[in-house]
Amino acid sequence: MSITQNLKSLYKELPEDVKLVAVSKTKPGDDILEAYEAGQRIFGENKVQEMTAKHEALPKDIQWHMIGHLQSNKVKYIVPYVSLIHSVDRLKLFNEINRQANRFKKQVHVLLQVKIAEEDSKFGMPMVEATRFFEENLGDNYPHVTVVGLMGMATFTDDESQLKKEFNALKSLFDTFGESHDLKYLSMGMSGDYEVAISCGSNMVRVGSAIFGKRNYD
Repeated sequence: MSITQNLKSLYKELPEDVKLVAVSKTKPGDDILEAYEAGQRIFGENKVQEMTAKHEALPKDIQWHMIGHLQSNKVKYIVPYVSLIHSVDRLKLFNEINRQANRFKKQVHVLLQVKIAEEDSKFGMPMVEATRFFEENLGDNYPHVTVVGLMGMATFTDDESQLKKEFNALKSLFDTFGESHDLKYLSMGMSGDYEVAISCGSNMVRVGSAIFGKRNYD
C-alpha cells in the first residue's frame, strides 16, 4: 500500500485520543510531503542534522519531534523550532535544554525518557531516578523546560507478556505523578508493538515502517 493508504488505515484504527508521530527518519522529503498531504502533521526524527534540514525544506506547520538519543552539544540546533523532545534521559541534558531555551526565549516541551526495556542498548533514566525526579520536584530547577509526559521503549520481542510488563511499569509511573505534575502524554509503542502499548494506556505512538515501509540504512 502507499503511504497515504497506510496512514488512512492507521487513522481509522487508532483511538481518537492517541496522537500519531510518523517516524520519518531516513525518509526523503517527498515521502514526508505525501504523508503531509494525507493530513499528517507530527513527524519524528532521531538525528539533529537530518531533522533540521527537513524543517528548513518542508512546510512550516509541521510539528517536529526529536525521538532519538540527544547529545547535549546538539540541543542548540533544535530548540528554535522543535515541538517536543521525547528523549530527555539525564539531568545534564535538562540543564542544556534549559540554557538554550533561555537563550532563545522559549519554553521547550519534553518527555522524560524512562528505561523500561531489559536491553542494555535502550536509553532512558532508571525508574528509581525518574521517581525521584518527580518526588523531589527536580523539574523546578529548569524553568524553561516543561515536562509534559513520559516516553519508553520496550524490549524488541514478540513476547506480549514481556511487552505488557514493561509498558505497564511506565503507565504506573505516569498514573502516580500524572495529575500532580500535569503530565499529558505517555509515548510508548512503535510499528511492531503499538497495539499492545495502546492497550496498556499509551496515548502517543511512534510509527515509522507501518507508514513509510522498511528503511534503507545503506
